[in-house]
Amino acid sequence: MWIALIGAVLIGLSLGLLGSGGSILTVPVLVYLVGEPDKIAIAESLGIVGAIAAAGALPYARQRTIDWRSVLFFGIPGIIGTYGGAWLSRFVSGPVQLSLFAVVMLLAAVLMYRRSQPALPVVRAAAGGLEASRRHAAWKIMLEGLSVGVLTGLVGVGGGFLIVPALVLLGGLDMRQAVGTSLVIIALKSFAGYLKYLEVLAELGLSVHWETVGLFAAVGIAGSFAGNWIGGRIPQHHLQRGFAVFLVAMGLWILYQNIEAFTGSIAN
Repeated sequence: MWIALIGAVLIGLSLGLLGSGGSILTVPVLVYLVGEPDKIAIAESLGIVGAIAAAGALPYARQRTIDWRSVLFFGIPGIIGTYGGAWLSRFVSGPVQLSLFAVVMLLAAVLMYRRSQPALPVVRAAAGGLEASRRHAAWKIMLEGLSVGVLTGLVGVGGGFLIVPALVLLGGLDMRQAVGTSLVIIALKSFAGYLKYLEVLAELGLSVHWETVGLFAAVGIAGSFAGNWIGGRIPQHHLQRGFAVFLVAMGLWILYQNIEAFTGSIAN
């Protein structure tokens, strides 16, 4: 179990450092280290990541590096999409969900590596408000939030690896603001998906293990505070490139495991 707890620390560190990657790590840790069934692991991942992200956003809120406009335009559609994605999950088998999850990991690796260069500068208004040099229309941000939300609910990912670049490219935020804002959005979407998953699991005669959720959340929250402290002292682009390489390795391994399961079921 101590290996799984190390994974929980890494989950928190990832969220605190990059505002993303927490659920990318949580589902594999719960499935392959704790031994949770796939659908239960996806549901527990949403609860764990939601709690860690909510706690991890507190330092950013104190530092006033959260853009509440983006939380509104990205987060609210994201909650709706997450609820819908969790509802759709009842029609998708566990192995298919994990295969989709692996594909998402590989996509995340590409996005993280491409985003590993320093963010483009943001023009600030003299009054201290955020006026992005290339802020896009609100409806585009809302559409992105809805799409990421569906993905969150379907495969149990917080979507930070998609939210952060969207906030930088569409919302016009700098990297530090995007990370803090991403944590708030992840918390909102994850809790929405978690509540819906409780209903879905109940219909399937399953339930989450509350002690696992509580333990991972507590350890991950400590890791997120450490990640926030470290993040102010290490160049983000170095961390993002290393994380991208890790995602490629993990995504290919999970994809391989599920291809084996599919071929085995066909043979039988």
